Amino acid sequence: MEGLESGEQPLLLRLLPEASRQLIEDWQLVRQDAASREEVVLALGVLTTSLESAAADGTSLDLRELSKSQLPRRLLSLLRGRVVRLASSLEPVPSSQALLNTLLSFESVAQQLEPNWDQRFADRLTGPDGLELVVELAHDLRSPLTSILFLGETMKRGRSGPVTPLQERQLGLIYSAAFGLSSVASDVIELARGGDRLVDLEPLPFSIQDIMESVRDIVQPIAEEKGLEVHLQPCQRGARVGHPVALSRILLNLTTNALKFTDEGSVEVTATERDGTAVEFAVRDTGRGIPPQAMAMLFEPFRRRQKDRDYAFSGSGLGLSICRKLVEAMQGDLRVETTAGVGTRFFFVLDLPFAGAPDQPA
Repeated sequence: MEGLESGEQPLLLRLLPEASRQLIEDWQLVRQDAASREEVVLALGVLTTSLESAAADGTSLDLRELSKSQLPRRLLSLLRGRVVRLASSLEPVPSSQALLNTLLSFESVAQQLEPNWDQRFADRLTGPDGLELVVELAHDLRSPLTSILFLGETMKRGRSGPVTPLQERQLGLIYSAAFGLSSVASDVIELARGGDRLVDLEPLPFSIQDIMESVRDIVQPIAEEKGLEVHLQPCQRGARVGHPVALSRILLNLTTNALKFTDEGSVEVTATERDGTAVEFAVRDTGRGIPPQAMAMLFEPFRRRQKDRDYAFSGSGLGLSICRKLVEAMQGDLRVETTAGVGTRFFFVLDLPFAGAPDQPA
């Protein structure tokens, strides 16, 4: 090939002009309906300059701006192929060291073109569609977790065949873990919507005892694994009218939180009748208590974790934040009492009229 004879220049410097010319001419055949010729020429100009620099003295240009596009990476790959084919047609055949140096130059530039994924992800999160991205990720997590919950429950109940007591316990732990992850995903979605969305917009009749027993059934595998007792004290009189979905979610979050931070003893969930139709709900544990430095930001989501292991339903603190918002949406106030080394008590009061009682307000 005329103009490509051996010389003192590095192999790459001798082959780049011809390889670039061929690539520009063939671009529309290679990438139909893609970038324009002008875009290709501009990107190739930067790439060849960087390759020449890498071949001459081992340095490469700053290509961070170029790395934001897929086009330069595609062009570099095509250019490398052209250079290799041109090198194979040379007489005499270039030495293995010359070929290795050429490929190392391409590798050096390719590394410069690798996208900074953590920065791109941060840019997306802080951009105008950041909230939408977080919600999409949460939805993507919740879908497979729902399948795990369904299969775990099916197997635990023996619907897929007999299970041993040990397998039943292990399936219970799988279910509880998947439920916890699904709850975090739901908390993210809920917070994006404001955190105070009541699924059952109209008050419904429900049984407080049924809700509390359902919460205990879900957390029981966690309690057994830690050797803890879960005690229930529901109020005994009749069905109530309110928002059972929100109430169940609050009690489940608080109970799971209590189990997480209790190493020995028990967790108690109570519902106590107060004046009129008011009911006080409380979740009390015998854990280590909440450190004073965590109290000020206890209900704040996405706070920075303290070095002494902050107190929160999750590292993000979403659980307690959502609990407070849901309690407030039902005209209540979530409060907390804590004593170091003794335990913690979360409590709130809701007005819950009796269901079906003509002398009670509907």
